[in-house]
Amino acid sequence: MTEEKKNGVMDKKVSRRNMLKMTGIGAAGIAIGASGMGGILSTFGKDFVAEDDDSTAKNKVNFYGKNQPGITTPAQSNIYFASLTVLVKTKEELQKLFKDWTPAAVKLMNGEKIAAQTNDMVPPPDTGEAKGMDAQNLTLTFGVGPSLFKKFDFGDKKPAELKNLPHFPKDQIEENYSHGDICIQACADDAQVAFHAIRNLVRIASGRVTMKWSQAGFNAVPMTDGKPGTPRNLFAFKDGTENPRGQADADKVVFAQSSETKSWLVGGSYLIARRIQMHLETWDRTALDEQEATFGRHRDSGAPIGKTGEFDAMEIDRKDEKGELVVPDTSHVFLAKSVKSRLLRRSFSYASGVIDSTGAHDAGLLFISFQKDPKQFIEIQNSLGRMDKMNEYITHRGSAVFACFPGVKKGSFIGEALFSTL
Repeated sequence: MTEEKKNGVMDKKVSRRNMLKMTGIGAAGIAIGASGMGGILSTFGKDFVAEDDDSTAKNKVNFYGKNQPGITTPAQSNIYFASLTVLVKTKEELQKLFKDWTPAAVKLMNGEKIAAQTNDMVPPPDTGEAKGMDAQNLTLTFGVGPSLFKKFDFGDKKPAELKNLPHFPKDQIEENYSHGDICIQACADDAQVAFHAIRNLVRIASGRVTMKWSQAGFNAVPMTDGKPGTPRNLFAFKDGTENPRGQADADKVVFAQSSETKSWLVGGSYLIARRIQMHLETWDRTALDEQEATFGRHRDSGAPIGKTGEFDAMEIDRKDEKGELVVPDTSHVFLAKSVKSRLLRRSFSYASGVIDSTGAHDAGLLFISFQKDPKQFIEIQNSLGRMDKMNEYITHRGSAVFACFPGVKKGSFIGEALFSTL
């Protein structure tokens, strides 16, 4: 506020910032507006309005479909994963949250601003850091955790299999990288586009959710003849070679069918997230043949030990001329293949600075898998157990499981079937 003397009277000129503070329209004041989001949410209107996938957008993945994007979508280069705590108290408010997110998610995946600026006297509805970028193959995937069903009474709609994972051998799970009421997975070919999406969705939900934990990650996705290959993790081995191929295989492994789950989750999947610290310094002092024996694959080709092609059959019972197993029975792949369960891996590397106590890299794998039942992951993880040679080089630090909704139909909203009785 500035002051000037006119005719002996102090005249107070109010700056725009001070006027906003006094009238409660500033950043703090906006939060008390409609639906817990004030002026920003009012841009979308009080009633739900469907947005269209823009078929003309560059590097665009469709939002609408049978299954949510970001599951069988080819892996992008970056992820920003967010686990949220819900603050609202009623199912009606929770439903409104997912309704508000739906048109914004479509716009973000179109590479558009979530809304146009209509009033310069309030904060921009879109934070703007993705301006000038196209859609960058952004996908947004939404899920709900076991804890959400403790906060809200959905009757018999909670699936019995939706519960926190058990403790596995060698686990050192930290709460600050575990669990959550809701998850949003944003994947894109640009890190800032992925972050921008989460930032704006959380901003839309201001006062209704808080961030519990998050993790940014990246992938090196090789391209051959314009087609993406299998990404490599920070141990330099390919990650995801055994993934399901095609929709029919995904329906067997990844997406819950009508006879297998609650009706609201048909076409959905379970997301399991594990933050796995990789002890890079120890790994870097390990001979290549020992590294390959740890994985059960050749590093450069990704082929099973003793074979040449990445997608050659593993055949863990193969023996050499001495009658010994070609693929060591303590290798990661051998133990994982010893059970019938399969899943879809969609993991990303992370590097989060330095561990103060040791000076080592705080780096590793944000392991993400999708399966129609968490039992698939549990069976594989139990098989790995204490025998897995990989345990010498990794520590599981975070753990979460979420039920990811089926895809959204045009005119509907995220998770509509869960709220069908409201």
